[in-house]
Amino acid sequence: MTDGRSWQGNWKARLYERVRERGFDSLTDFAEAHPTASLVALAEELGREDIAGVQVFRGLVAEAERSHQVTRLVRGQFVRELCAYLPNGWPAVLDDDARMEVTLVFSQWSAYTPETHKGRVRLAREALRGNPPPAGWRPLSPDDELLRTLLPDEEA
Repeated sequence: MTDGRSWQGNWKARLYERVRERGFDSLTDFAEAHPTASLVALAEELGREDIAGVQVFRGLVAEAERSHQVTRLVRGQFVRELCAYLPNGWPAVLDDDARMEVTLVFSQWSAYTPETHKGRVRLAREALRGNPPPAGWRPLSPDDELLRTLLPDEEA
């Protein structure tokens, strides 16, 4: 976790310099090499002292918008949130504890969804609530078949 230094200086240049130091051409390539890592974990990998998760996300959104891959980014963020809050996959039974964890996944996913895709994410959440995936479902990339069904690659 940073102590405020992440916003000092040219953080964008610092972020991309760290990505290149690790052998990646883009922040997206770096993030996709770590598809289940949280935004905080990605930031810590790039610079525990001076990179924040929100900076990583802002960079990912900018790249996704330029390449018309925002829907893929949104699916990828779902993977990150599900892995963080439901590391064993979708619960077999939605008791109170499991329902809370699913709610946390959905809340975080929504919070990290660009405005252009909020409606699509709301529909995907409703679909998952109304017709839950199999117990243990744990997508490991934005290319997961069920995720692609819920959020196809048509850009909003």
